[in-house]
Amino acid sequence: MSILGLALKSLKNRKTTALLTIFSIAVSVALLVGVERIRVEAKNSFTNTVSGTDLIVGARSSSINLLLYSVFHVGNATNNITWQTYQDLTSDPNVAWSVPISLGDSHRGYRVVGTTHDMFNHFRYGDDESLQLSRGQPFKALYDAVLGAEVAASLGYEIGDNLVLSHGVESKSLLSHDDKPFTVSGILKPTGTPTDRIIMISLEGIEALHIDWVSGAPPIAAFSVSADQTLAMDLQPASVTAYFVGLKSRIGAFRYQRKVNEYRQEAMTAILPGVALQELWQLVSTAEKALLVVSVMVVLAGLMGMLTTILSSLNERRREMAILRSAGARPIHIFTLMITESVIYAVAGTLLGFLILYGLLLAIQPVVQQVLGLHLAISAPGIFEWSLAGIIISCAIVLGVIPAWRAYKNSLADGLTIRV
Repeated sequence: MSILGLALKSLKNRKTTALLTIFSIAVSVALLVGVERIRVEAKNSFTNTVSGTDLIVGARSSSINLLLYSVFHVGNATNNITWQTYQDLTSDPNVAWSVPISLGDSHRGYRVVGTTHDMFNHFRYGDDESLQLSRGQPFKALYDAVLGAEVAASLGYEIGDNLVLSHGVESKSLLSHDDKPFTVSGILKPTGTPTDRIIMISLEGIEALHIDWVSGAPPIAAFSVSADQTLAMDLQPASVTAYFVGLKSRIGAFRYQRKVNEYRQEAMTAILPGVALQELWQLVSTAEKALLVVSVMVVLAGLMGMLTTILSSLNERRREMAILRSAGARPIHIFTLMITESVIYAVAGTLLGFLILYGLLLAIQPVVQQVLGLHLAISAPGIFEWSLAGIIISCAIVLGVIPAWRAYKNSLADGLTIRV
């Protein structure tokens, strides 16, 4: 009988212990590879949130804060940009396009973004992909709204449904614009970016909501302006929160950035999205590294469990080894048998770990997409993941040398001796 067949039969006789050991290794492998997969996808999600945009411009602030509220819709701007300043800066000959955004309102915890049709024409994410509608059309009427995929799925909205926006970004705002309801005109396709969690309306719609508000306070009934009245009014924005810029030549990015940062009429900041994204990723990379270290420790714990199992079984298998020796097996055969068992544990545990991981990915992918906006791609293991599997199996072989050497040293007389 071959060494592999003998090892399999030996493990079959100890199947409960063997299965538990394999399962413990599988869980640790699934955790390690899963953390690596989430790390890669999270980083891709960060870097793919915005693409094709040369600069993001907003009121004077840190680059990370500007990136957070303009792209990730987290936090608030320190100030707004006047419409006159926006027009002045975007009239630069090197500016190919610009997309203004206006923030400050919400609906049931989801941010409202006031913008223009240029958002659909010029804004890009991922691999230079534009925003596409799964159904409906972009906002045309003053009180039209386009929903992100997650908003529509979570709140159950369909084309033609009405929704009332709230003043402020709290999930439960006490101030609502219930006198000016909006109608869902379109729903975006999923993007795997924060765009899935926003509601887009026109800049004129933002102005209409606040036309009769004074210093952030709701209007007095006698001075309120109805939704019908706003249709005949000039609703040119007084200000915007930030804007995205695409330049005719990227060589001029630093020149335009310096022009914005030195703008005398207002305190402004222009950031390079790629640089700001790297800075933001570095802030969260500590947690990423901590998770990776924990995962490695779990794998080591699983392998140590395998070593403990094999070592603890050696005394019980002394007679088995003695019988094999008496049947003609040489010490090197005993050594190879123990190493083979370690390899079987590691290979079976690793394969089962990958099966557990992909099963979990299939189960949690839609939940993670909806709750966190993180798209977990289900693809074949890459070179790095296979390298991790190879390292785990190699470590199992190295650890397997310890019980294999002990079994190798046991003599036939020692195997037949009964110890009290």
